[in-house]
Amino acid sequence: MKNIFLFLLIISNNTFSQQEKLDSFFAAQKDFSGVVLIADNGKPVYQKAFGYREFADQIPLQTTDIFELASVSKQFTAMIIMMLKEKEKLNYDDSVSKYLQIPYKGITIRNLLTHTSGLPDYQDIMDKYWDKSKVAGNPDCIEYLNKYAPPKHFEPGAKYEYSNTGYMLLASIAEKASGKDFIEMCQTWIFRKLKMKSTDIRTLEEKKATKNFAIGHIYVEERNKWVRADSFPSSNYTIWLGNRKGPGRISSTAADLLKWDQALYTEKLIKQSTLQDAFTPMKLNDGTISNYGFGWELRNDPSFGKVVQHSGDNPGYKTEIIRYLDKKKTIILLNNNAYSNSNTLLKQLEELIK
Repeated sequence: MKNIFLFLLIISNNTFSQQEKLDSFFAAQKDFSGVVLIADNGKPVYQKAFGYREFADQIPLQTTDIFELASVSKQFTAMIIMMLKEKEKLNYDDSVSKYLQIPYKGITIRNLLTHTSGLPDYQDIMDKYWDKSKVAGNPDCIEYLNKYAPPKHFEPGAKYEYSNTGYMLLASIAEKASGKDFIEMCQTWIFRKLKMKSTDIRTLEEKKATKNFAIGHIYVEERNKWVRADSFPSSNYTIWLGNRKGPGRISSTAADLLKWDQALYTEKLIKQSTLQDAFTPMKLNDGTISNYGFGWELRNDPSFGKVVQHSGDNPGYKTEIIRYLDKKKTIILLNNNAYSNSNTLLKQLEELIK
């Protein structure tokens, strides 16, 4: 760790351009495979690919390659809910039971958006009981949630606890409230409207047919090599939960995510007054604050001001979008070999762009 900070001190010397500093920084990242895009006022100031799209054949990554976003997808699910709110199809304080049959009472859409529902993990239920030779979707997950009904973790609004279950239910609520398919809504209301041509919610077959899809990899010590994450179907929930909607499954490029980032400064999708709900902390039952809005983690930084961000973590992938709202800067990081030092990398990268 001491060597890393010494390295940062050396490259922070003003005799180096920012481009040179960033090149040197990423050259020092052992084993990192992915795409990084840094933008200032919507203009990319650094955009490069490192590593491999497919390790076995040593196919180099390109900046235009498509990555699984994992939980970075949640901000799009939240956007669909906010769009439906503007269309007066639902309200944030509506009870979930108004739209779906679940064995838990008193939970609102707002609780789902802010991870304050107390719901148990549907993935844990499916992992225990689902036949992994089949591919599950939201109706299956809701059926098993009702069938096995493990107790909720706490009363709604009592505290923050990250919940994939909540965002799975949000997609199903969106379908019930609108009468439309969730994937179709994402495609027509967001992706096509913003000309995000490489972004979609793809089936397993569609991913395989996409030539520039960056494959997620996991390092297997026994074999001393990087292996495709989809080589382990029974332990890879993205395969046997491959039809679920809401908590993940969007795949995209860094350039498309920048289009999304920039659209959020406008009213192309929703009014700015509506969007502010997404960037507002949640007040818990005891009056304390949870710094998670609607699909975004929230923080205030002494150097950058207001920051909204979200990470994603799927087998073989780690992803991140960080938006420095006051400074109009953006970091997008898409990684396809589950880089173990991604959190440290992002902290150091933030220091370099101050």
